[in-house]
Amino acid sequence: MGSCIICGTSVEGRICDLHEEDAVFEFRGDNPNQLTVDRYYEGSVDGFAEFGVFVDIGDSVTGLLHRSELDQRLDSLDWDSGDTVYVQVKNVRDNGNIDLGWSIRQSEDEFRGVLIDDPDVGHSTLRDDEEAAAEADASGNADGGRESTGSPDESAADAGSESRTAADPDAEVAADPSGDEGAVSAAGQQDDTAGREEAAADDDASRTAADPDAQATDATDESGTTAGAVSQAGDADRVDGAGGSVGTTTGAGSTTDGGAAVVEQSSDEPSPDADAAEEAETDAPERVTIASLADREEADVRLEGEVVGVRQTSGPTVFELKDETGSVDCAAFVEAGVRAYPDVEEGDFVRLDGEVRRRRGELQIETEALDVLDDEEADEVEQRLADALDDEARPDAVEPLAEDPAVEALSDELVEAATQIRKAVLTDRPVIVRHANTADGYLAGAALERATLPLVTDQHRRSDAQYHYFDRRPLEGGVYDMDDATNDTTTMLDNRARHDEQLPLFVFVAAGGTRESLDGFDLLDVYGAPTVVVDDVDVDDEVVDAVDAVVSPSVAEAPDTTATALAANVAAHVNDDVRADLGHLPAVSFWEDTPEAYGEAASEAGYDDEAVTQLREAVALEAHYQSYEDKRELITDLVFGDDEEDVGGLAGHVAEQFREKTDTEVATAEANLDHETVADHEIAVLDTDAYTHQYEFPPEALLLDELHRSIRDEVDAVVGVATDTLYVRTDADVDLHELTEAVADAVPEGGVATRSVRNGSVRFLAGERDAVLDATLSALGEDL
Repeated sequence: MGSCIICGTSVEGRICDLHEEDAVFEFRGDNPNQLTVDRYYEGSVDGFAEFGVFVDIGDSVTGLLHRSELDQRLDSLDWDSGDTVYVQVKNVRDNGNIDLGWSIRQSEDEFRGVLIDDPDVGHSTLRDDEEAAAEADASGNADGGRESTGSPDESAADAGSESRTAADPDAEVAADPSGDEGAVSAAGQQDDTAGREEAAADDDASRTAADPDAQATDATDESGTTAGAVSQAGDADRVDGAGGSVGTTTGAGSTTDGGAAVVEQSSDEPSPDADAAEEAETDAPERVTIASLADREEADVRLEGEVVGVRQTSGPTVFELKDETGSVDCAAFVEAGVRAYPDVEEGDFVRLDGEVRRRRGELQIETEALDVLDDEEADEVEQRLADALDDEARPDAVEPLAEDPAVEALSDELVEAATQIRKAVLTDRPVIVRHANTADGYLAGAALERATLPLVTDQHRRSDAQYHYFDRRPLEGGVYDMDDATNDTTTMLDNRARHDEQLPLFVFVAAGGTRESLDGFDLLDVYGAPTVVVDDVDVDDEVVDAVDAVVSPSVAEAPDTTATALAANVAAHVNDDVRADLGHLPAVSFWEDTPEAYGEAASEAGYDDEAVTQLREAVALEAHYQSYEDKRELITDLVFGDDEEDVGGLAGHVAEQFREKTDTEVATAEANLDHETVADHEIAVLDTDAYTHQYEFPPEALLLDELHRSIRDEVDAVVGVATDTLYVRTDADVDLHELTEAVADAVPEGGVATRSVRNGSVRFLAGERDAVLDATLSALGEDL
């Protein structure tokens, strides 16, 4: 007969039926029928299928963990072939097939025992490498404890709850046959006094000797009265580290009075209360940072930080504590499976005292005290963590990719935007880039993607982290309206509820800069999702106030540039390692009048004028098709795959289609223009409903851009008019919002409003189409 490693009950083997599910077994049989149903087994991943995961149990049998048994999506499992996993045997079928169940415990440390299931032996046994430790356990778990089975958190917590290490390195904690603690002796021997026999200390009554030469015994009698005796060569003060009674030895005896210790003391000595307070202050652990713990093993320390995770194991409660330098697990034990410090929750700022230990190669803290900080102290710690995060995330200002007055004027704004992105990655916050579905938008988004993905990979071990922590989502017209915001909000709240994800950082590039996006920003703000805008249009003051950071020439009264030029320079600040990949992007984003500095940068990167043009046109065409998709791999191949030596490759092939389709549509449009003369200004008008192919390439906005570039020497403006949308193209300095207001005043029943400043569009009611067109031409004639 043996004893259950959990409760000490006499059993055949090492585990009783009641606690069999608290242990994990290593199977050494060779037949599925030798498995025990409902037991948890250690296994290894053998392979994956659409319906689940095949897991090897031991060396000879394989079972199926069906996807219906998982607590997450099959494609989100962070498992690779050969990984050690823990599963429950649910059923062994007559044909030998094994149905497996999910185990919420996916670490050996989280089980209360690790046993061998060897059918040849006939009963479960401890692992070979744990037999010696089990035999050395003098207490035998007769008091309902358990044998050490390799769980670092539990064994550490058990040790912490049973006794405390004496300050004297030679001191030992002895245990009597009943399993209770004995006295602490500086000589390393057990105190056999009668008082020791009558009142053995419980877990909370053990004490730490303050002086290396001290010898102490503490006990708690049936009435709860604490009695203690301290002996040493000279006089000494003793402070109960757990907040108990304080005694001062003077050679005189001590008595009890009403349950409190009364200590005789000479009149010329300081009061024990004063000594206790002074020594308690002196003995308080030193506050240290988590980064310094490696040099403080087995030392008592004090930490201050934020609780960023709480998990309850079958043994201790484990708090993940984060300070300004890192994070560490802190094990706190009351009794097996019972929540320690139930008032401490995730997000609390706390002060924690404990001992630094190393378990299975990882540092952890054996918690002795854990207190939630009051408002003032919590604010101080929170600010300290925030300042440290800002310092870590904030990049040094880097040289612009090329000489650009706008970029130079926006140096501080570029650093701030990059800081927001880097901070999101460091805090496991997903980054969502929303960009216009144009060539400029896709290029700008691709620049930030190129810089951020390597940081995400470094931050997370999951192979699919790049798809969980970074996403690009194109926007029609560069406007973030309520439809887009509702979709994003629904997705982010679902991810928070199902996967405990943080709310993402939204970065708007070539989008979101004007007041048409305010409703969408307001919805994100309700939930506290941070936002950054990188846009080349004049950003409205209301938008500046609504978001966390803005990069735009208008905020610094800088010259015009493209959104890609701004975003590529932000990306260089986010990750300077990808700087060489970004040099050609700004040149690609200019449809005409490319700044010489950016042309030279593209040439140095291997892209001549022809390659730059083909790349621009290829991205513009692909931006149109499946415009709501990021097309990550395709855009990457286009933007970072072709160069001067491969002109005619992917980008060249796609650009050829762009040119053919665009030239055909422009020729058709030119043949069907109506020319209007308004206040001595020539305005060309195109009925896009009648003279373009709907829903085909090129889209109306791009077609009108190309049309305007081809006839700008002949006309002062081009107006395209559809069923309920009107487009304006001109080189004159025309404020679209002011133009829209003028038209709305002239046609008050027309429902006239700005749709998108970026693509120069105005919306109206279809029934007022003719009146709106006339009012627009009249207002343009005054503005040109």
